[in-house]
Amino acid sequence: MSLPPEKASELKQIIHQQLLKMDVHGRIREVLAETIREELAPEHQQLSTEDLIKALRQRGIIDDVMKELKFVTDVNEKERTSAPKPSTHFVDREPPVLKKTNIDPTRRYLYLQVLGGKAFLEHLQEPEPLPGQICSTFTLCLHFRNQRFRSKPVPCACEPDFHDGFLLEVHKESLGDGSKMVDATTMLSICDPVHMVLIKTDTFGETTLVASYFLEWRSVLAAENGITNIAVELLGVGTESSVSVGVLNIRLEMYPQLNKMLSSEITSTQFTLERQKTAEKERLFLVYAKQWWREYLQIRPTHNVRLVKIFAQDENGVNRPVCSFVRPLRAGRLLDTPRQAARFVSVLGYERAPVIGGGGGKQEQWCTLLAFLCRNKGDCEDHSNLLCSLLLGFGLEAFVCVGTKAKGVPHTWVMTCGTDGTITFWESLTGHRYIHRPVNPDDPPLVEQPKPLYPYRTIGCVFNHQNFFGNCQPSDAVDVCVFDLHNESKWKPMSGEAIKSVCPPGATSSVPPFPPLCASAIDAAVTSNEVELQLRILVSEHRKDLGLSTVWDDQLSYVLSPALAAYELERTTGVSAGNEEFQDAIRRAVPDGHTFKGFPIHFVHRNGRRAFATCLRSPFCEEIICCRGDQVRLAVRVRVFTYPESACAVWIMFACKYRSVL
Repeated sequence: MSLPPEKASELKQIIHQQLLKMDVHGRIREVLAETIREELAPEHQQLSTEDLIKALRQRGIIDDVMKELKFVTDVNEKERTSAPKPSTHFVDREPPVLKKTNIDPTRRYLYLQVLGGKAFLEHLQEPEPLPGQICSTFTLCLHFRNQRFRSKPVPCACEPDFHDGFLLEVHKESLGDGSKMVDATTMLSICDPVHMVLIKTDTFGETTLVASYFLEWRSVLAAENGITNIAVELLGVGTESSVSVGVLNIRLEMYPQLNKMLSSEITSTQFTLERQKTAEKERLFLVYAKQWWREYLQIRPTHNVRLVKIFAQDENGVNRPVCSFVRPLRAGRLLDTPRQAARFVSVLGYERAPVIGGGGGKQEQWCTLLAFLCRNKGDCEDHSNLLCSLLLGFGLEAFVCVGTKAKGVPHTWVMTCGTDGTITFWESLTGHRYIHRPVNPDDPPLVEQPKPLYPYRTIGCVFNHQNFFGNCQPSDAVDVCVFDLHNESKWKPMSGEAIKSVCPPGATSSVPPFPPLCASAIDAAVTSNEVELQLRILVSEHRKDLGLSTVWDDQLSYVLSPALAAYELERTTGVSAGNEEFQDAIRRAVPDGHTFKGFPIHFVHRNGRRAFATCLRSPFCEEIICCRGDQVRLAVRVRVFTYPESACAVWIMFACKYRSVL
């Protein structure tokens, strides 16, 4: 493989710097002198290169150099059928898990460099951060054809100092030619955009979605020398989707260089044809949806107040069919069961889409999956779409339900239909499951009816990636609803062909592809220890302010661990286990005449100070933390359970034992 001259000189410079950093030259001199002195016999006056390399290898110097040479890549546990080599990211990154990788010279790559930003006017007055000072940061997340990347966090500024390079692998997995070197014409048919999401993280660790942008990378196929520079204007999200938030300078380069470039007329014609094809499909679907809605209203005039949602706005303010927000998603080795998937979705943060001004109106915003995952929080619709996609990936017949909770609050949740007709509701925000048993309104008054345990009141429609059903039963109340979806007198279906035309795989570039899930970058044991230590300090300071001394019982703290593990197991599987052993251990740890009190609490963040403030608002917990008495011993145990996308469930238990004095 031949490298361009500038790449070759850059590679030589990197190797030279690495050898200087390890003082390899000095070590080679030492070995050379030692070899000549000890191993060279008097009759040999020449020392060959092979002899020297053998001596270097024996002393482990070559191994040391090879260990130090590494590229880093995002850890991606996504299952791949052909197991291709992972793509490479050339940036020094902070996550603790780094993997070595090789660049395959037989593959075609797109090298995307982010060379700074400008005109982020919201941060015009932002002061320069002092060394070591915690400040708000920008992070750029990318997804392209099943590969995900994340930039180094950079301080928020009017001209943020982005300097990152991402090596994106370009190949047609679907055609089975993943190992071939694709040419420009073949790449022109790859209409997947590079999805870029800009996240702002404030000094408290709270994340905000700043911008979501789909980069058309194929202009590089017609660029001179296979290199093009683009100024990408990022627009805001939600209500600010027409307002510019800043500009990123991006450089695209094909690697290895293309032998034959395309003309700009060919690429622009291809883009125009794709846009026309997509627009025509969307127009036809809109015509069909209007006709379907007219027919639905003719069934019963009251249907116009039911929550039948055919289109939803994404973070960029684009109206998309709701069915395009869901598709089967496999989590590889990261999640093992549907219930574990429900637990994972429930520990992602819940936040309603921000709305400017009062009035209590709900801002409409269904996020694309990448924006939701990178932010690590979203509204109930985002949670429901992800959970439904994961359950479909596990082979279940799953649907997103659109309806209301108590007081008529709009809500979405997930429903699965068993082969035996069992209907199960899954609450995506909590992970709770409910079996639906419909009430028969025609039964005599004396017949005992099931009492619904779920919080849902009405249901307007259900949908997944292939189906859309509008509820046309006389009542839209969930408790009397019959979920016989193939009975057209109860559920009005949409044409499967119409849905397929605007949803993958039938749709073209207007619908973003789903990214794979990433493994957690959090070390559960280290994080548990850090939060626990922070809480011990906070409790000691709080008691000191009250004039109380603090004595910690390490053994009692450790004994609390099984309870926290059992709580998480119960949340995940619905099965409680190990309670007998925990109770027995507590009885042994607490002497006769002493009283034990414990208070468990659950969080989905790792901020110890914030957790402590929440705990103090509970009178039970405050009673433990501020405990007075004879021989008071305090205990606290923290257990962090990690999930994909660095989501985590944090269980904390405060406890105390003291001598009862009557």
